[in-house]
Order: sequence, then structure tokens, then C-alpha cells
Amino acid sequence: MTAQRQCIFRLLQGDSSHPSAEVVYERARREMETISLRTVYQALNELASLGEISALDLGTGTTRFDPNVESVHHHLVCRRCGKVRDLHAELRGVVVPPGSEEGFEVTTAEVVFRGLCGECRLANESVLANESVRTNEAVLANESVLANEEGALWQS
Repeated sequence: MTAQRQCIFRLLQGDSSHPSAEVVYERARREMETISLRTVYQALNELASLGEISALDLGTGTTRFDPNVESVHHHLVCRRCGKVRDLHAELRGVVVPPGSEEGFEVTTAEVVFRGLCGECRLANESVLANESVRTNEAVLANESVLANEEGALWQS
């Protein structure tokens, strides 16, 4: 195994963030300044073809790499920031209905759950709270203007 591949494999071990090749490249450059992005892509794809890591297409626009190949697991994906986390849960009953296999021999199933991670959910709640405050302030300002106009009408 080349020094570059060893470096990349070491960087991935225990990494639950499912990094992209670009993230792995940035981390690898801290240890090996001369490593290229092409080398990182090649090493990641070779490690995936050897079964040492998994290459995941989770619909985030970028292939993510998962070093956790020891256990069957599913994934949680944040629809806002793209964060990916493992979900260790036994999901019974996830099967292809008989007659729907389309000629496939199904051997495994992976489920991807999408939603908002904790950080994005908190940010979203903060934005909604700020919008609510601004809306309430606008309503109060409008009511004040209307009250002033109504008062002026009564005084005339």
C-alpha cells in the first residue's frame, strides 16, 4: 500500500462525518503537502473497490466516503447542510415486494432518512423566531399608524 493510500485510510478511520474527496484531500495535505486531489480520488476509489470503505451517493451532489463497512447501517442526511450520520437501527420489513424485483437479486437494503440536523434545525427556529418578531413589529406599527389616523379623523 502506498504512503498516500495509507495516509488516506488512516484519516478515514473512525471518521463518522462521511467526508467527500475534497475534505479528505484538505486533511491529507496537512500531512503530505504534495498529494494531489487526483491521487486522493484514485486512492478512495481503490479503497472502495477493495471493500475497505464505502462510496456513498446520498443525493448531496458529492460522493461521500464511509469507513464503517463492518456493520450494516442506514444514514441520516441533513437536507440543508448535507451532514451525513450513521443510523444503527434494525429496520425489519424493508423488502422488495414479491414480483417487483425487476430481475434483480436483492441482497441488502439501505435506508436514507432526510431532514434537518440539530444545528440547522436550531438555525431554522431562530430564523422563524426573528421573522415572527419582525412580523409582530410590523403589525404593531401598522396598528399604531391606523390608530393615529383614526384619532385624527375623530378630532376633525
